[in-house]
Amino acid sequence: MALKNIFQKIKNWLSGLSFRTGVIVLLSCIPFYAISFAQFALPISIGLKSALWVIFFGLAKTAQYSGICILGVKGVDRLKSWWKSKRSYEP
Repeated sequence: MALKNIFQKIKNWLSGLSFRTGVIVLLSCIPFYAISFAQFALPISIGLKSALWVIFFGLAKTAQYSGICILGVKGVDRLKSWWKSKRSYEP
């Protein structure tokens, strides 16, 4: 039960942050995804590559879900409508 309360407190805190903060956190997952896969091209050991992938992929997923939690349903709908309006004006 204590763990459930901790997660609820974190969710409530994240939900109180602004829309702009949510967008920034959500966009921060892009470099983490890029790093998590780009590091495979480095000449390092397989064990280190695996560890780096787990770390950066975990950071990407954390940023993604935290950004969605900050935005909430209305924020995600707002982003979708903005994205659709931007795409409809292109030639």
